[in-house]
Amino acid sequence: MGACGTASHERSLAIKNTTKTLLACAALGAVVLAGCSPSGATLETVSPEAAAAVIAEETNEMVLDIRTPAEYNEGIIEGAINIDFYEASFADNLEILDKNAHYVVYCRSGNRSGQAMSTFEDLGFTNITEIDGGITNWYNTGHEVVLP
Repeated sequence: MGACGTASHERSLAIKNTTKTLLACAALGAVVLAGCSPSGATLETVSPEAAAAVIAEETNEMVLDIRTPAEYNEGIIEGAINIDFYEASFADNLEILDKNAHYVVYCRSGNRSGQAMSTFEDLGFTNITEIDGGITNWYNTGHEVVLP
């Protein structure tokens, strides 16, 4: 091989090594990014019927009513705990909860609970079930509402 052949061969090896390094870095980056999101997190919106089944068969779930205290006092899903979505301390109040427990979440119509899903995800909650259409849909489909 002449001088030109050796230089060409060295450039080819340098390109291959750079490519291998870039691929290794990309693979490592994918592993690091995958570790940033909750592994196996389940955040879903379900019908009142599906939520009622979850509440009936689960023993460790907590029901969170994220309406205002006035709305909460008008009627709740039995056993629900009130954490007001409009309170400035909403995220702080969620932060103290067990992030690996299963929560069934609702508001009046599904608007606030839908918005809250990203907060739950950002805080690292792993199992959130939102009731589609909130307590209004829950009640309108024949499910019981009780006074707190």
